[in-house]
This record gives sequence, C-alpha cells and structure tokens, in this order.
Amino acid sequence: RCPDLIVIAPRMELYRQVSGQIHAILQDYSDCIEPLSLDEAFLDVSDSDACQGSATLMAQEIRRRVWQELRLVVSAGVAPNKFLAKIASDWRKPDGLFVITPAEVDAFVLQLPVSKLHGVGKITAQKLERLGIDDCARLREFDRLELVRQFGKFGDRLWQLARGIDERPVEANS
Repeated sequence: RCPDLIVIAPRMELYRQVSGQIHAILQDYSDCIEPLSLDEAFLDVSDSDACQGSATLMAQEIRRRVWQELRLVVSAGVAPNKFLAKIASDWRKPDGLFVITPAEVDAFVLQLPVSKLHGVGKITAQKLERLGIDDCARLREFDRLELVRQFGKFGDRLWQLARGIDERPVEANS
C-alpha cells in the first residue's frame, strides 16, 4: 500500500537517556516529580523556592533550559491540580506554555468539552452526547446522584472534574 514508506526503528535507549536529562533539570525545581511516561511528568512546586516560588516562572525557565541544553521544545501546563495541568500542557503543544490560575479555573472548565476530561473515552463520550452533554457547563447541570446512576462511580468523578476538582496528589516515585 505504501511503496515509498521508510520505517525508522525507534531508539529507545536514546529516548531514555534524554528523558533522564530532562528529569535532572526538573529536579532543580522540585523533589516531588511523578513521571507519566518518558516525556511527561507532573511536578508539585508548591514548596519550591525556585523563581521566587512562581510556578509560571519555573515552567518558563524549565522550557528555556531544555531548549538551551538539549535543543528540544517542550510544552508546559501550570494549574492548581493534575487534571487541569495535563489539559493545560496539551493546550499549546508542541512548544507552548498555558497557565490556568485558581481564579480562572471555573471559567476555563465551563467551556471545556467533555471529551477533554480524563477518563472520558469514546463510549462514555457517546453516552454523554445522548444525554445532551457536550461541555462541562452542560455537565454541571446534572445532579451528582444522577451522574452516579448513569455512570456508576465514574459519575462522581465526572461531577468533580466538571468543577475543576482533582484532589489526587503528585506522587513521586521513590
């Protein structure tokens, strides 16, 4: 089907090495780092003194250092919790920074499509669509108990995410 296709083998050892170099940079800003994959991690910088304690300044500096030291672009998301930080980091990919301050959480989440919610896959998105729910503003109109009836335990999680609530801590790998 693709006679001109060129397949390039992955270089996993190089990816691991570069991931380690990025991780070393991150450690200058926080000891509380939760890796998600080779190229993603959550940092809890709430107790960091770097950059006068500003998470936004830390994200800017991390992005600059990764570029200067490794010649790689990275995206960063700054937000009050993991759910929002993940969405923020994806917002301006591949080379951007997006910040959601605590004061902006409500307005940001209200306009968020439910397809962006962690855990909402194709099947759940279809079920939400059948209920007339396409964004978090509409999702908020549903009672918590009704969402639990419709989606089981995940209904409670949907109720929380529609309000920007995510109390999961950043868990550093020891």
